[in-house]
Amino acid sequence: MPDLAIIIPSVLNGLTTGALYALVALGLTLIYGVLHIINFAHGALLMLGLYAVYYLNTRFGLDPYVCLLIVPPAMFALGYALQRGIIGRAGHGRDENILLVTLGLSIVIENLALFFFKSDTRIIDTPYSFEVVQIIGAFVPEPKVFAFIGAFVTAGLLWALMSFTDLGRAIRALAKERKGATLVGINADHVYAMSFGLGIACLGVAACLLLPSYYVSPQVGQGFVLIAFTIVVLGGMGSFVGALIGGLFIGVVEALSGLFLGESLGQIGIFAIFIVVLIFRPTGLLGHKV
Repeated sequence: MPDLAIIIPSVLNGLTTGALYALVALGLTLIYGVLHIINFAHGALLMLGLYAVYYLNTRFGLDPYVCLLIVPPAMFALGYALQRGIIGRAGHGRDENILLVTLGLSIVIENLALFFFKSDTRIIDTPYSFEVVQIIGAFVPEPKVFAFIGAFVTAGLLWALMSFTDLGRAIRALAKERKGATLVGINADHVYAMSFGLGIACLGVAACLLLPSYYVSPQVGQGFVLIAFTIVVLGGMGSFVGALIGGLFIGVVEALSGLFLGESLGQIGIFAIFIVVLIFRPTGLLGHKV
């Protein structure tokens, strides 16, 4: 049985990793909450964000945290354009069409990345990549601490936007009742694209916070999006608070499972907990019956 000197660092590591999982899941749950679709291209778009940060760092010498001024706005614009130009047009209002369109986008983006970037794994080197911070007697990598703080700041900004702005009210109105929202003058297509853009911008933030302590390859998004889907369902479909809590919870479960079962079996705990929660609470931790 590992003692507290090992368990505490594992829990802290799980919380910092879980905050990034939550950030990826927040974008996914925003898209689902408004558009009521599952975005299968989410992982591929995260991969594009990571490559953007990588090349801004290696070609122009920009620190990943400076890239927060560039990559999230660029990802927002990409998400807006994808929704208005491809997903909305090709979907024709049918959920099954939209699912296939986002799946097709994922396949196209990942294969284009393989063609242009090859399958090599790439990392960046920053002055703080191997720096650590002491917390409760445990040493936590400095980039993970920054990522934890950044994830909560992003979640707070997203909550403020949804709660106190006209766009947020329009998004919530469309999520509740599209016909009623359009009758009072809300441009549904524009708000849908804004929602999709915001969800993809969250991936841009995640990419900037993730790369100092992680890597990028054409397949890197697949593992993240699988966990993000799990978090969205576990927390409750469309619940921002549920996504945040679920991400932190999943991060800790993964860390402790890896500690007790071995790193290669770490994700078994995630899906075991997922199945148990859905057996006893099918709507997720903070979901509501429709």
